[in-house]
Amino acid sequence: MIKAGIIGSTGYAGGELVRLLKQRDDVEIIWYGSRSYIDQPYASVYQNMYEIADDICRDDDMARLAEEADVIFTATPQGLCASLVSEDVLSRAKVIDLSADFRIKDVGVYEEWYKIRHASPQLIGEAVYGLPELYRNEIASARLIANPGCYPTCSTLAVYPLAKEGLIDADTLIIDAKSGVSGAGRGAKVDNLFCEVNENCKAYGVAGHRHTPEIEEQIGYAAGRPVVLSFTPHLIPMNRGILVTAYAKLTRDISYEEMKEVYDRYYGKERFVRVLPKDVCPQTRWVEGSNYVDVNFKIDKRTGRVIMMGAMDNLVKGAAGQAVQNMNLLFGLPEDAGLKQVPMFP
Repeated sequence: MIKAGIIGSTGYAGGELVRLLKQRDDVEIIWYGSRSYIDQPYASVYQNMYEIADDICRDDDMARLAEEADVIFTATPQGLCASLVSEDVLSRAKVIDLSADFRIKDVGVYEEWYKIRHASPQLIGEAVYGLPELYRNEIASARLIANPGCYPTCSTLAVYPLAKEGLIDADTLIIDAKSGVSGAGRGAKVDNLFCEVNENCKAYGVAGHRHTPEIEEQIGYAAGRPVVLSFTPHLIPMNRGILVTAYAKLTRDISYEEMKEVYDRYYGKERFVRVLPKDVCPQTRWVEGSNYVDVNFKIDKRTGRVIMMGAMDNLVKGAAGQAVQNMNLLFGLPEDAGLKQVPMFP
């Protein structure tokens, strides 16, 4: 039995972790951390957990939690995990951080984009980027996992094969992404009110969204050199889902069949990445509630570009589901354990 603790259990990602882990017989949640609801029943925050998770919410004492848990999930604002984690904690428990604290290897880049001082820079080098499709072997032996962001997960998986094979000029890469409102978190914000979001679509974080350097870093690894790209996210009036449409110049003429072979070579054996048939575009409704990422591409012969597309659930593969996938790897379990949910429709 794996004993799991969740710090930040009452945010959307934390709540999704509870939902996924509560369906398992091999995991026990022993700690529902929440600064906002200390000493309140967890089911009073999320009534869907009534008679399922009736434990009391606790604080964020990671040192104490590490004495009781095998794995600690931190679904918290940027900066908190870095301020709590330590060598002593990591000697006792695995840590899977759903914030951005350990995703970017250059501490200066992190501090520039997130406008906070990193509290544990000495641990950045050890942290493994938790994208199993790319770093499965490294994840399995890690102590500290940097769970990727939702936009970077979908963007990277859509673009990675072509960047890795040198089939696109990565410096021409433009990524247009759209997210459901849950991606903005559960905090009360005027911009997220129903009347502000409903019947509306807007760009935000234009030329400055904090996920940009994370995407650049991962695509840079694929391309074998530093990459600068344009990333623009948009808010869509739906609860969950991410849709990525990426554009780049091709480095040579290539047929559909040849490009399809590249995607199949990278993802043909992946449990959670589905390469769709020709001319079938990814849609958020076909991945909702699941850990799947649907990807596809379209070659535009007229412009010499390729359009790369991806769709996924931002709370599952974009956050909690990927964290559980990483936990499975850490403990030598089947990678899809607890993640076999079929996408929900309607």
